[in-house]
Amino acid sequence: MLTKGPAKKVTIFINEDTQHHMMALHDSIMTFLMHKGVSGATATRAYSGFGSHQMLHTPKVEVLAQHLPIRIEFVDTPGKVEEVLPTLYEMVSDGLIEVQDTTVVKLARKPARPEPKLAHERQEGRARLLRVFIGEADKWHDQPLYDAIVQKLRMMDIAGATVYRGLLGYGAKGHQHKKSFFHVSRDMPIMLSVVDSAEKIAAAAETIEGMLEDGLIVISEADIVRLVRGHETGEVSDATSSDR
Repeated sequence: MLTKGPAKKVTIFINEDTQHHMMALHDSIMTFLMHKGVSGATATRAYSGFGSHQMLHTPKVEVLAQHLPIRIEFVDTPGKVEEVLPTLYEMVSDGLIEVQDTTVVKLARKPARPEPKLAHERQEGRARLLRVFIGEADKWHDQPLYDAIVQKLRMMDIAGATVYRGLLGYGAKGHQHKKSFFHVSRDMPIMLSVVDSAEKIAAAAETIEGMLEDGLIVISEADIVRLVRGHETGEVSDATSSDR
């Protein structure tokens, strides 16, 4: 089963009209991959292209439109790729097979059918509350710093984060930031609020500290009360992003 971490990406380039056992080769390959339990595959039809035969296939010429390239791509574990590759090698008698090392950073699956809504369950526990105070104009690699921080937190599997935009404020430098009718400030105060377990908050604070040039990080103890649907599972330490 495909999971987060090292994986292999396989790309197959063939012609649309190539046959295999009385059917289109791209259909045969997709059927074979599905039968072998590959996590997923996509076949796309190119607009134009050429290969080792040095002939340009394009829909502009009717006789060449049937020879347009087909690209089949899938990502799976090294073991699964090693299992299916010999057969793919035999099936593709005119084309190209490419195998690359890759990394799966996120794998999300929706349930096959919606589960019935059950009664809510009340969970309580101890957690840590992290607040980060920055300015709206602060940047991280040419993107808003608050946006970059939220993206980092999502990749770290933090339970949730909320970004607040202030109406008025000042910091250690004593500069007042406010919005008025005659002047729209581009550097209003921004606060990010995060609630999670002590271990995850410590890791998040360390990551955020490395992104800040000017700001404030505050960590405090928190008691959480979480309402979850009955079919959800998780540790009591998991928390929503709202302040309780």
